Amino acid sequence: MRRIYSMPLAAACTAALAVTACGGGGDGGGDAGGGNGEEEVNLRMAWWGAEYRNEVTQEMIEICEPEAGVSVSDEYTDWEGYWDQLATQTAGGDTPDIIQMDDTYLREYADRGILLELDQVDLSAMDEDSIANGQTEQGQMGVTTGINAMSFLANPDLFEESGIEIPDDTTWTWDEYRDLVIELTGALGEGRYGDGGPVQPADFQIWLRQNGKHLTTDDGEIGFEAADLEEYFEFQLGLIQDGGFPSAALMQEESNAAPGESMFETGDQALARWWSNTMPGVSDQAGTDMVMLRFPSQSGSTEEHGLWYKSTMLWSASASTEHPEQAQAFIDCLVNNVEAGAAQGMDRGLPSNQDVREAVLEDLEGNDLAVAEFMESIESEVEAQEPEPVPAMGASALQDILNRYSEEVYFERMTPAEAAEAAVSEAEDAVGA
Repeated sequence: MRRIYSMPLAAACTAALAVTACGGGGDGGGDAGGGNGEEEVNLRMAWWGAEYRNEVTQEMIEICEPEAGVSVSDEYTDWEGYWDQLATQTAGGDTPDIIQMDDTYLREYADRGILLELDQVDLSAMDEDSIANGQTEQGQMGVTTGINAMSFLANPDLFEESGIEIPDDTTWTWDEYRDLVIELTGALGEGRYGDGGPVQPADFQIWLRQNGKHLTTDDGEIGFEAADLEEYFEFQLGLIQDGGFPSAALMQEESNAAPGESMFETGDQALARWWSNTMPGVSDQAGTDMVMLRFPSQSGSTEEHGLWYKSTMLWSASASTEHPEQAQAFIDCLVNNVEAGAAQGMDRGLPSNQDVREAVLEDLEGNDLAVAEFMESIESEVEAQEPEPVPAMGASALQDILNRYSEEVYFERMTPAEAAEAAVSEAEDAVGA
């Protein structure tokens, strides 16, 4: 589960893409006549995920193969190996026909001509933001599978044990959050914590959004200054020094925790930041139904919490596929076929297709329903805030940069000001390069 939001740099990706430029190029080649009985069309489809995602995706493939007139060969792995594998395939001119894409990497591939423009996929049942999340200057380069949002999860068992009430997430501020985390850590006792610290880059991204800024801009540049990052670093460091967060050494250890073995999942941490679509799995792992909360804000206003609807994932296609029409037909089925959507459920977020969403919502229960209700509850608040720009070229480097300089601050090897200046300089070199 941690891998879903833990986004390593995958340096091999950038290097391989720079060498290949357009992943084999070509205009998509000729039509092999899939579905007309003359020749079977086989498409290769790549995605990342755990075993449950593999199971539901296989169901979707079985539904969509006859509709698109193709057969599909699956290529799946976990998140940590996915981008290196995709970069290696692209470097060798062997890019899969259909690619599960993350918005952080969309421009990395689209701007180098590796992705096919999806101009034959029906997007009429999707809202404007879901459509725009897959667009670059080259066109519609990805189609949103579903939407999610970053949230705080609260372990109700630990709150009850501590005798502290779960906060009102419609009014709480960062100052109140700080006091709460310190109080929780003191009440829970040795080896247990109110919170384990931020996750990057989403946490800093929300911090910026609350201050009217973005991680990257529509112009493909860094959207923040050193002063913004310095303030953010100072806040996190204060929580370590005042005992709200674990030690820097333990936080570093936690960043490498295996799925299911983080302090939050083992019941040693009361609050944690997770993407909304991961809540059911985290709850199952921890053995308790987690409570979803909005992020705190500076003012305590629900319209200033900085949350946004992120494309959980996108479907893209290779520009070098020999079967562009069939690839688009298959993606069309994945996002528009109600039966396929029902098989997928909430695994790739709240479905972006409104008709599919309605069908899925009818059958939801338990934690899946709780996620859907949370997403619905913040809808008007999200709409009141600016949408998040599609991440700029090179944005995939930002998590690594933020994590490295965060550690320099947490271990007090650099001051927040020193780390912020160095991080911004490195980020400016990476983004848009």
